[in-house]
Amino acid sequence: MRPPEAQAADLRAALLEIAGTLALDLNETQCDALLAYLALLQRWNATYNLTAVRDPAQMLTQHLADCLAVIGPLRRHGGEGQLKRLLDVGSGGGLPGVVIAALNPGIQVTCVDTVGKKAAFIRQTAGELGLKNLFAEHARVEQLKAAPFDVIVSRAFASLVDFTRLTRHHLAPQGVWMAMKGKTPGDEMAALPAELEVFHVEHLTVPGLQAERCLVWIRQKTSSL
Repeated sequence: MRPPEAQAADLRAALLEIAGTLALDLNETQCDALLAYLALLQRWNATYNLTAVRDPAQMLTQHLADCLAVIGPLRRHGGEGQLKRLLDVGSGGGLPGVVIAALNPGIQVTCVDTVGKKAAFIRQTAGELGLKNLFAEHARVEQLKAAPFDVIVSRAFASLVDFTRLTRHHLAPQGVWMAMKGKTPGDEMAALPAELEVFHVEHLTVPGLQAERCLVWIRQKTSSL
């Protein structure tokens, strides 16, 4: 078995390779934060069952890389300083909310989950990583009390219909939904109400992950704003 120092070096090298493939320029602080988050996820997972993935290298690929793949699209949508507030619905262990907060200090990220121990983990993560822009709420999203959000994101949370229905009152007037999906969910897209529109389906390539991934971008039609 490789010593812990060698394993940590392997993870760092793999993370930097993933970031490079995705054209993300991670600085040392961001890299440290993501690796510290991975360690926290592994440690808390033993008690709180935050994810079915146990191996750190697999966590890196299946969780961190999967979430890192949305950073570029999110930044392109937000533009320079346009995106201020983001809501991560059904965040679980903080995916993608923690990753987004760690790489985008100018965005206030709120993670909401109905499971108290998961919200507690995200709060602990925010404290240990020094992420002053990361917050966690233990609540049902439809009962959450919060100011409107510019982007509402979900990863394996619900169907597009339920995702938009449960969170619509949290969306800012010019805000958008960003749903992380596997294969393009044609049936879910067709079932959306007439006042909503899918304005972009963005196919993603996640380094090391042999599976389809896409982002479904949704907004309210102009006439209904």
